[in-house]
Amino acid sequence: MTTENPHIVLGTMDFGTRVDPDRAFAILDSFVAGGGIWLDTANCYSFWNDPSGVGGASERVIGAWLRARPGARDAVRIATKVRQNPLVPHSWPQSAEGLSARAVHTGVEESLGRLGVDHVDLLWAHAEDRTVPLEETVGAFGELVAKGVALRVGAANHAAWRVERARSLAHDRHLEPYTALQLRHSLLQPRPLTPLPEAGHRLLTTEDLDLARSEGLAVWAYSALIWGSYVRPDKPLPAAYDHPGTARVLAVLDGVAADLSATRNQVVLAWLMRQNIDPIVGASRVEQMEEALAARELHLTETHMTRFEEAR
Repeated sequence: MTTENPHIVLGTMDFGTRVDPDRAFAILDSFVAGGGIWLDTANCYSFWNDPSGVGGASERVIGAWLRARPGARDAVRIATKVRQNPLVPHSWPQSAEGLSARAVHTGVEESLGRLGVDHVDLLWAHAEDRTVPLEETVGAFGELVAKGVALRVGAANHAAWRVERARSLAHDRHLEPYTALQLRHSLLQPRPLTPLPEAGHRLLTTEDLDLARSEGLAVWAYSALIWGSYVRPDKPLPAAYDHPGTARVLAVLDGVAADLSATRNQVVLAWLMRQNIDPIVGASRVEQMEEALAARELHLTETHMTRFEEAR
């Protein structure tokens, strides 16, 4: 895995839909003031909450914030994704753009326009598209890096073997390979073999971590706080988490949180960062962002990590 220190990544999925621009600006300001660097968005965010039926709202809010904050572009790194934006309003996944060379180039061009920037720091393939030859997608991503439009590229929600095959194709063609993985991961895990109800989500596996560690890839984890379920009584854990391991892990979590005078959320984030995983945190209020950033100060010992491992 990458040797760079892990970051708290600001997830901006709800900006412009469930989080209005004023609140989004306040969260972005707080994030940067607290030393945050990475913003994670996607060209499809959030078509399912947008009356228009297509994505783009999140990128537009970030673009407006950048225009309103001279110098902010130098303070942040921006990651966006292509693959899932509907080409026909309210028609997904039937009209999802996919990962053809044309779709990738068009998607990125439109993202840059909404963001008001000339490049993104990391471009993700949001999910696999097995209707398109992998060579074509790898070529398109490589061309964007060669042109300086994307500084790095990564694979979100991909099987490990597909990532490695794509990397091999890129190396053979002297193109920039995927150097980052993004998958769903948290301290609590769903019951094994339980299908996830969330469309397109893919859980981080030991195989993904093995690939990342052997090849020096960054790993970003989304849904790191399971939509507030660790701390909010009004957000109970999804049914897939109803198994004996959950109770064991939560008991340890409460003990470690008490040891460190921290919140459950902060310990979960610290647990991820202790493994060199970058957690993505979607905040809808400034206080949530401040709580998350404070997790960088927590130090989990080997004993803490062992207690969690044994409970899981």
